[in-house]
Amino acid sequence: MVNMTGVLRRGAQELRYGDLAGELRPVVFTHGAGMDHRMFDAQARALHERGHRVVIWDQRGHGESVLAPGSRFTAAIALDDLTALLDHLRLDRPILIGHSLGGNLAQALVRRLPERAGGLVVVDSTWNAGPLSAVERLLLRFAAPSLALVPASRLPGLMARASAVTPEGIAECEATFARMPKHVFLDVWRATVSLVDPEPGYRTPVPLGLIRGEDDRTGNIASAMPRWARAEGVTEQVVPAAGHVVTLDAADRSTKAIVDVIDGWEPAA
Repeated sequence: MVNMTGVLRRGAQELRYGDLAGELRPVVFTHGAGMDHRMFDAQARALHERGHRVVIWDQRGHGESVLAPGSRFTAAIALDDLTALLDHLRLDRPILIGHSLGGNLAQALVRRLPERAGGLVVVDSTWNAGPLSAVERLLLRFAAPSLALVPASRLPGLMARASAVTPEGIAECEATFARMPKHVFLDVWRATVSLVDPEPGYRTPVPLGLIRGEDDRTGNIASAMPRWARAEGVTEQVVPAAGHVVTLDAADRSTKAIVDVIDGWEPAA
């Protein structure tokens, strides 16, 4: 487990992060909605052992970054937090690796500030700029209202079973989701949905890697990511016997997929 000894203060909010020294290009891991930095423990350790500087952090309201009293979670604030973390650590064009919400945030940062990233690895996240069907738009619109109807006591278990397929993955997801109050989780979900912003013809201006669990049935990821891969001309890495939180369902295979993507960029990485 990475020690979260770093603190970035943004007003009343404290963001916790871990920073492991390395000579190769920095790698920044950003976890998904309702999860925390621990979902990337195995991958962070593996990349650090290969010589990368590795940064792992908890978004506000997640893990060790307890939400400041009276504050809310929004996509704009989360994106500013990620940008502030890169500034704070003076990271030069790091590789951004993001899962789910973290992948949406990383995409948004590259779209806004392409010069700040040296590569983008998106793990089980939808394509922010990709086209949406009428059905997909409808599902996005009603996702948060539908979750709001679920009793708080049942929400962690429901989300865990939708996020993982192995008993170990489900148990870890449920325990992590249970630490977040329902009203915060709904804000986080709304933020995730708001980052989906279709832009016909947009192409990622940095090296791109796409990874998903074979059994991920969250949102439109299973259909959107293959379309994205074709549009960008990259090979999608599909991890067998894994769901949405692929790093918990299949830690070793997820690590290999990430390493393979980065190794394929050797001149850039």
